[in-house]
Amino acid sequence: MTEPDVLHTTGDHVLTLTLNRPESLNALTPDQRERVIGLLSEASADPAVRAVVLTGTGRGFCAGADLRGAGTATAAGERIAGDVARTLRTGAQRLIAAVLDCEKPVIAAVNGTAAGLGAHLAFACDLVLAAESARFIEVFVRRGLVPDAGGAYLLPRLVGPQRAKELMFFGDALTAADAERLGLVNRVVPDEDLDKTARAWADRLATGPTRALALTKQLVNASLDTDRGTAFAAEAAAQEINMTTSDAREGVRSFVERRSPAFRGH
Repeated sequence: MTEPDVLHTTGDHVLTLTLNRPESLNALTPDQRERVIGLLSEASADPAVRAVVLTGTGRGFCAGADLRGAGTATAAGERIAGDVARTLRTGAQRLIAAVLDCEKPVIAAVNGTAAGLGAHLAFACDLVLAAESARFIEVFVRRGLVPDAGGAYLLPRLVGPQRAKELMFFGDALTAADAERLGLVNRVVPDEDLDKTARAWADRLATGPTRALALTKQLVNASLDTDRGTAFAAEAAAQEINMTTSDAREGVRSFVERRSPAFRGH
């Protein structure tokens, strides 16, 4: 029996999503993209899921969008005005938004090449672990294309506009070590330790105050797009919401009782 293109397992409150087309370095098909979007949406609403790990099989994390058979080879004369923009809005941009908007923390465990859409898929995650063999490539300029999948939104926020332009203008492969130095990666680990480290981080998140983490993610992601007054108001509202949760009450109670908290995710 053929294995599915996206593997998913849940254990100890951690959902692991694995892109599973190693023969193509996990270049993403439309069906895979929709499956990942759906699983992330389900994870947001599922109290049994408190953290997500996104990774790939084989030598590639994700080599970008699978352009073969994706309808991208249609002759220019056959296109209708707005087709390209519509395809991006309903495709790659929805995928990146699904990661950014997921109410559970998402860890990218980058096991190999992350190019184009694949690189942006990793950068959209809340935490990024990279194997020593991982490479990140802003491949668009090599094909005469403009970066898509939220790249021009994500990269300046992570490394600043000058570094973002350098990466996008030249399209050079970035080693895992250089990506860590620039702040695109949280930690680089030996290839054989990637799964173990990702699981250890996910386990820590899965025992944390899930709703507080969701609100924190929301505040941080919105912070660079707003003014101080709006950010402070959002912070106050998030505090108000969070103080109604069982985990917040448990956190305060455990502090008073001088013991470790036992968070339940609600």
